[in-house]
Amino acid sequence: MRDLLNEVPGEIMQYPCEIAVKAMGRADSDFETIVVEIVRRHAPDLGEGSVSSKPSSKGNYLAVTVRVNAVSRAQMDALYHELSAHEAVAMAL
Repeated sequence: MRDLLNEVPGEIMQYPCEIAVKAMGRADSDFETIVVEIVRRHAPDLGEGSVSSKPSSKGNYLAVTVRVNAVSRAQMDALYHELSAHEAVAMAL
């Protein structure tokens, strides 16, 4: 049975669901920590193995992927807003 409480007309996503949040930034020693701290503020239930990182071909940038259990669009909008606003984050997807 579908959860009708979480359905919004015209909404592409149906919550709750798992979403991969990606952030790219300079490959500084604390970039991954910054991303995880921001994500954890909005999705505190991160599990073991939720975070992966991949350096760019020259090692100057780092792509961090965090798999979150999203419960609402408002939660994800707030997460992306904070992530995108951080000076260390060049791009968030």
